[in-house]
Amino acid sequence: MADQILVTTTENIPGRKYEIIGEVFGVTTQSKNAIRDFGAGLKSIVGGEIKAYTSMLTESRDQSIDRLRQNAFKMGADAVVMMRFDSGSIAGDMQSVVAYGTAVKFID
Repeated sequence: MADQILVTTTENIPGRKYEIIGEVFGVTTQSKNAIRDFGAGLKSIVGGEIKAYTSMLTESRDQSIDRLRQNAFKMGADAVVMMRFDSGSIAGDMQSVVAYGTAVKFID
């Protein structure tokens, strides 16, 4: 059921009226293993995309949206509007990603 929660970056959903429930978040923090960190360090010397980290961030983004939907569902929401991402590194080898927005309930 949580996977049916509509998530949009817009403030309004065309043709729908809703009431605001409150803010909602989905957070994840991930790290790659030491071997991939070593390979990423070598890649940073010569430049170019570090695919292991790109993959990690993609996974983190997807997981944070899934958690956002789960939390919105627990709040009784039908959708999340104004969804945004924020990210940051922790201790140099971990990446935290948060998806956040406003949980809303349709009033049709």
